[in-house]
Amino acid sequence: MDLGIIGRRALVCASSAGLGYACASALAREGCTVIINGRDAERLERARDAITGASAGDVIAVRADVGTREGRKALLDAAGQVDILVTNNGGPAPGRFLDWEEDVWLRAIEENMLAAIMLVRGVVPGMRARRFGRIVNITSAMVKSPQLPMALSTTARAGLTAFAKALARDVARDNVTVNNLLPERIETGRLRTMIERLAAHRNIPFAAARDEMLRPIPAGRFGTPDEFGQACAFLCAAHAGYITGQNLQIDGGGYEGLI
Repeated sequence: MDLGIIGRRALVCASSAGLGYACASALAREGCTVIINGRDAERLERARDAITGASAGDVIAVRADVGTREGRKALLDAAGQVDILVTNNGGPAPGRFLDWEEDVWLRAIEENMLAAIMLVRGVVPGMRARRFGRIVNITSAMVKSPQLPMALSTTARAGLTAFAKALARDVARDNVTVNNLLPERIETGRLRTMIERLAAHRNIPFAAARDEMLRPIPAGRFGTPDEFGQACAFLCAAHAGYITGQNLQIDGGGYEGLI
């Protein structure tokens, strides 16, 4: 299926690995010029080479930390005209509520809510003027199913979710869509880290912890990064202009709620 985005310019944040990399790869395979981003220069270069080797689109690598004002400015300056924006950033580690002082909360809000909002602010006027824009925020399944150990991430991303919904209604008339992807237990390095933490906390083998993480998923397996990236690419498609303000859960059926 031709998604109708050949030649579009896509900025994908935190995309040298994990879910961001999967989204950048999928968009590059659809013929987009993709601007990828990361903090580790060596890993970023490897990601650029790998995406370039597997796609027809151009790939531009920008080393910057999207969690800082300076990083966001560098990224937007390098990206130029942006038709597609995928916001993403590494989430805070789980922990205990009483251990989190105010500075920890402020950092989580900066990195997982304000970073995305400021990037959106930087690209939306141009999208509206050109009457095409696709914004996809990578948030978390826990936006809908909060758990206290992940409250730093959930709180910041719930704020981003509220902003995205409000913005979606305002920009829809200009063919700009705003949607969120809610991953749960996709087989990435972050998932491995979570399994390792569980194993250490329970004092059980890694394999047993992995089985425990897998048990609640009706699909009976973890999701793949490629599945996630393809879902992102579809939301960025020319054909997806009537889909906006939505939260798409990619979780193998794990969410138990109705809506």
